[in-house]
Amino acid sequence: MKKKLLALTLLISFLGTNSVSAALFNKKTPVLNAGTEQNVSKNDKYNGKYNFKTEKIKPQKNKYEYVNMEWWKQFNDEYLNDYIVRAVENNKDLKMASLVIDEYYQNVRMQRSNELPAIAAGFVPGYGHAFGQTSGNFGVPIIASYELDLWGKNHNKTTSVRKLYEASILDEQAAYIAIASAVGSVYVSIVKLDALIDLQEEIVSLRKEIADIMQVSNNEGIVSTSDLVKANKAYIVGTTDLVDLKKERTKLLHQLAVLVGDSPNNIEEYKRTDYHSFAFSGEIPETVSSEIVMKRPDYLKAEKMLEKAGIDVRVARKEMFPKINLGGLLFFNNKYFSSMFTTSNMIWGFGGGIIQPLFQGFALTANLKAKKIAYERSLKNYEKINLTSMQEVNDTLVSVNMDKDKLAKQKEIQRLEQEDFKMTQLKYDEGVIAKLDLDQQQENLLSVQKMVYVTEYGCMIDYINFYKAVAAQV
Repeated sequence: MKKKLLALTLLISFLGTNSVSAALFNKKTPVLNAGTEQNVSKNDKYNGKYNFKTEKIKPQKNKYEYVNMEWWKQFNDEYLNDYIVRAVENNKDLKMASLVIDEYYQNVRMQRSNELPAIAAGFVPGYGHAFGQTSGNFGVPIIASYELDLWGKNHNKTTSVRKLYEASILDEQAAYIAIASAVGSVYVSIVKLDALIDLQEEIVSLRKEIADIMQVSNNEGIVSTSDLVKANKAYIVGTTDLVDLKKERTKLLHQLAVLVGDSPNNIEEYKRTDYHSFAFSGEIPETVSSEIVMKRPDYLKAEKMLEKAGIDVRVARKEMFPKINLGGLLFFNNKYFSSMFTTSNMIWGFGGGIIQPLFQGFALTANLKAKKIAYERSLKNYEKINLTSMQEVNDTLVSVNMDKDKLAKQKEIQRLEQEDFKMTQLKYDEGVIAKLDLDQQQENLLSVQKMVYVTEYGCMIDYINFYKAVAAQV
């Protein structure tokens, strides 16, 4: 009798569950077709008219597929390609993004375990006094429990966690594209600063020569002191501008080092191509298909999160359904351990339980309403991402086209300025004008060249921004 009571007590201890009648809440989950815009009533949405399912996403083993190395080769720069490779291999943000995927995968495995039976075993030595007798016993309980997933709630929970796992894969893809874009933009900016610094050094040298000429002319009474002060001021301003350019280049080199996973102390080793030969040989399309926008990782992630929100609503409803637990007990109990595992010392039992709470302070209904609100918020975010994705692509295309036109006009100005300088050079060679006039004309030419370089490398940044906007689908 004592053994039967013990078995019954242990069995009942793990069969307690909470549930509410399923017949009262038999509704389907709100869903929406991916990649479409639909005007639907609230009742239609929550009656499950729309089937929202997208393909499962798996981690990419070859991370170079994310960054599309073939596109970067269109810059024809081995140094840039090397920095992209180093970033893919060593960037710390990318390492963390990959670890997040592993973490979410383990969460999926952990949640999936709730769909399987649980078995536990133990060893319970004891000493007691009962019915006038004192004795010591050994017990070995083996307990099995399983929640009968009649409504698919636990499976839905696993699916919900898997959506987070798939979203983390998309975050990783976005991170690789963002880091590659950052490396490219920083590198292009450094090369641009190389050009600007060289030109600025020439400008400073000319201004120093102009200031010296003005000093001699002022001593001879040819030019005023005011003109001399202006010349010296221009020279000092030029030197401070040169310092600012060098400071900006050094900071960008530090940034590049961190992006490729290296110490900023090693920037002296960072090589780059000659700015005279740096060019982009690819073509940027005038229009982009909407399918490309729909393959952006942020767009796909918004879909995954919307799917998850819909599943969470289903789970919240199923929390109101009856939960049915099955359990079994196998208990060996004997005074002597050597003869414990025999049928005469074995107690076993099998049973199940279902319990329905009558009142929980409206917790279940509040949870359902909260999940519906979360679904609505995910839906609005999905629609927002849809719009902002198209905006970003259109913005980059506008920048590419307009900056190209701007560059063409500035190159025409540069050509005219070069012709003007050649004529000024001839006048100087013939003794018609002074060296001061020639230097001033040359400074004007260098300033125009700086303007052209700024726009030319700005166009390359536009190309990289386009690459990022279309998620490397170029």
